[in-house]
Amino acid sequence: MGMLELLTGTGLAAAAGLNAYIPLLIVGLSSRFLDWIQLPPAWAWLENEWVLVIFGVLFVIEIVADKIPVVDTVNDWIQTIIRPAAGGILFGSGTSSETVAITDPASFFASNQWVPIVIGIVLSLLVHIGKSATRPAANAASAGAAAPVLSTIEDATSVVLSLLAILFPILVIVGIIGLAIGLVALIRRRRRTRRLGRDVPGTTNGVPDVPVRHPVDEA
Repeated sequence: MGMLELLTGTGLAAAAGLNAYIPLLIVGLSSRFLDWIQLPPAWAWLENEWVLVIFGVLFVIEIVADKIPVVDTVNDWIQTIIRPAAGGILFGSGTSSETVAITDPASFFASNQWVPIVIGIVLSLLVHIGKSATRPAANAASAGAAAPVLSTIEDATSVVLSLLAILFPILVIVGIIGLAIGLVALIRRRRRTRRLGRDVPGTTNGVPDVPVRHPVDEA
């Protein structure tokens, strides 16, 4: 397996962990209308016009749902299956396709087609878990204002990772490092917020204690 093939698959799978439909659309549209990528016969269905229409509709739904507090959390639960599945598809197709940067895909995957799919599923699932773990705390701390901001950043990151994976796979390393730093920072902030909430007098896990008045006390 070549390094560039690995980076291409990794970038696409990581992008799917943030938004499953952005890298699927970029790969499909690039293969159908541009010379950026040439999908092998086994993955040619990704550029089918009806498949692209379905991806487009699901993309619009995802864009809207992921920016609404509470709805975004429900959407993340649903996407626990979809994003890793997309990651497996994208890693498998990305590592076996000719792109602007790769003219001779490694033959390793030709006889072990399940290997890249499993790798893509795992990579995408890890990114998805990091995303899903940080969103509820961010929404609670900001009264929901963080949802559209974080969602827009995640969508932009997914676009950048997808384009880098196809056009400049060596730069995927930088993108993955930046993504990891961002997710770790959000998780640490979530833990710090919870800890501070527990330490504030008169609160329980950051929620103010409300005194309960009994009839006996009023008498």
